[in-house]
Amino acid sequence: MAAIQQIAVPGVIQPVCRALGISRATLYRRCAPSPPEAPPPQKAPRPAPARKLAEAERSSVLDVLHDARFVDKAPAQIYAALLDEGRYLCSIRTMYRILAENQEVKERRCQRRHPEYVKPMLLATAPNHVWSWDITKLRGPKGVWYHLYVIMDIFSRCVVGWMVAEGESAALAEHLIEETWKKQGIVPGQLTIHADRGTSMTSKGVAQLMLDLCVAKSFSRPRVSDDNPYSEASFKTLKYHPSFPKQFGSLADTRQFCRTFFVWYNTEHRHSGIALLTPQMVHEGRTQQILQARQHVLMDAFHAHPERFVRRPPMPQAPAAEVWINRPDDRILLQVTH
Repeated sequence: MAAIQQIAVPGVIQPVCRALGISRATLYRRCAPSPPEAPPPQKAPRPAPARKLAEAERSSVLDVLHDARFVDKAPAQIYAALLDEGRYLCSIRTMYRILAENQEVKERRCQRRHPEYVKPMLLATAPNHVWSWDITKLRGPKGVWYHLYVIMDIFSRCVVGWMVAEGESAALAEHLIEETWKKQGIVPGQLTIHADRGTSMTSKGVAQLMLDLCVAKSFSRPRVSDDNPYSEASFKTLKYHPSFPKQFGSLADTRQFCRTFFVWYNTEHRHSGIALLTPQMVHEGRTQQILQARQHVLMDAFHAHPERFVRRPPMPQAPAAEVWINRPDDRILLQVTH
């Protein structure tokens, strides 16, 4: 456009504009100097309303709001109480304005405060560092439900303990946790057990057992299913398995099904979360051995037909070295490591 601005020969501007595909009006508009920017309009200060309370009156209203009788009451409650006593200071909205001027607009009512639950953040770098356990219901004969207790290692996804019972109780949970703890050979201070906030999980008996076993306890936040993802995922795998029936005929039938299912789950199921290894392979520490064997097979395939591998020789997928429940933000991890 700067070159076109220099064209002043009559009869030349029109063909040039036609060649460039623009109109002469566009050329003239763009060549015209830009008008100076107008300064933003100055707003006149707003005059104070004639009906505004005087400073002394506003101070007296604030004193009433701070009075021991009203310090934990909402302005509407104070307004009504004063009217019943034959006093009128100002409107409810004015009370809120006075509180806002003093940065005091907040919850004033005296009411129960629900506790703020901490988001659980658990890290497992090897088997038997963090267990997750939960209870689900299985449909039995008409009107009957059985309760399946499952304890899972989140690093290996291995079901280390399970039990089917006719009901849910803290005593049964204590028995299962203690027997699984013994079977896995857990040493004091090694293990954290995570669960939701069911009655069996938060019972005093279970809490005392974990204290006696030197096991740390962790709980999900209320109504947050993402805090216990591994147990929830295992229950989905169970209930969506092709062999899972619509209902079980008896308690013995339920136990037999679970016995077969968990053997399959631990020893045959190629879990996508652990690089298509079985949970038992990872739990027994055979991961590297199996990955090396897979690498030999892949390299043989590569040497036989290198043209089929375009980018690079194939590598077996490896499971994650760290498994988290609610992995923290990388910035938080950086602060912790430093």
